[in-house]
Amino acid sequence: MDLRRIRHFVVLAETLNFRRAAERLHMAQPPLTVSIQKLEAELGTRLFTRESTGVQLTPSGQAVLIEARKLLFHGNQLRETAMSTLAGTGGVLQIGFVGSTTYGMLQKLLPLFRAEYPGVELILREATSVSILQQLEDKTLDIGLVRVPLLQPTRATLLQLEREEYVAALPRGNALASKGMLKLSDMAGESFVMYAAGQASGLHGTAMLACQQAGFIPRVTQQAIQVQTVLALVESGLGVALVPSVMQRYVSEKIVYRPFVDFPATASIGLSLAYMADTESPAAGRFRALAAREFPLGQAG
Repeated sequence: MDLRRIRHFVVLAETLNFRRAAERLHMAQPPLTVSIQKLEAELGTRLFTRESTGVQLTPSGQAVLIEARKLLFHGNQLRETAMSTLAGTGGVLQIGFVGSTTYGMLQKLLPLFRAEYPGVELILREATSVSILQQLEDKTLDIGLVRVPLLQPTRATLLQLEREEYVAALPRGNALASKGMLKLSDMAGESFVMYAAGQASGLHGTAMLACQQAGFIPRVTQQAIQVQTVLALVESGLGVALVPSVMQRYVSEKIVYRPFVDFPATASIGLSLAYMADTESPAAGRFRALAAREFPLGQAG
């Protein structure tokens, strides 16, 4: 049904005069008359009775007027939704994130984005970096906050937001906890809680590389996918671990964190924003711009 014709009907019902209605609609009177006649023919009923002083609504016209106003309202809402989505100020934005972004990054970005773009509905999904990249390529996510480096190929574009180093996470009773700073080789004889190679390949690869460059291959006794799970296993006394420095915000009476004096730069890690450049939505572009503004570390690449 033509919303323009519905608007003609509503304005005529409010003025009850073809001349005044045509003036309000900024159109000539004959086309308005034709528009109302076509609407009446489409509905199969008379909406107005013609009188010498103007027109009056028929009972059908009175009933139709209620629904016509609803149609115009929802039509305007539909138009505004389409326009705001096109501008990136409305619609839905689906964001995937790794767990360690909840130790500062998400808490900074989400309130700012909500304040600047309150019309955008955010849907958040926690997952591993591998899963997030796959969901980006499958178009079930718009943005991903992932751990780098990534050891698997991806069509996503990356914008690095933070650069970090590993620190040692030690059970409080471990002998190394008494030291202020460590050499990586100090951990050579320890049992390690290590990241699973398949689901957390970036963390696994950089941690293993760092240990090998320090002259040893870690003795892995437990594996986990998420950094939080690694820390839970360290809390349980099952071994030591290398964790991103941001995780020192995870405070536990059972864990001691210690920095390294010699951690190799070649095994550095960080957090990046991943997106599909060729299909990026306007809302995703606005989130990316905000993230680049608040974390001006990296360059797209």
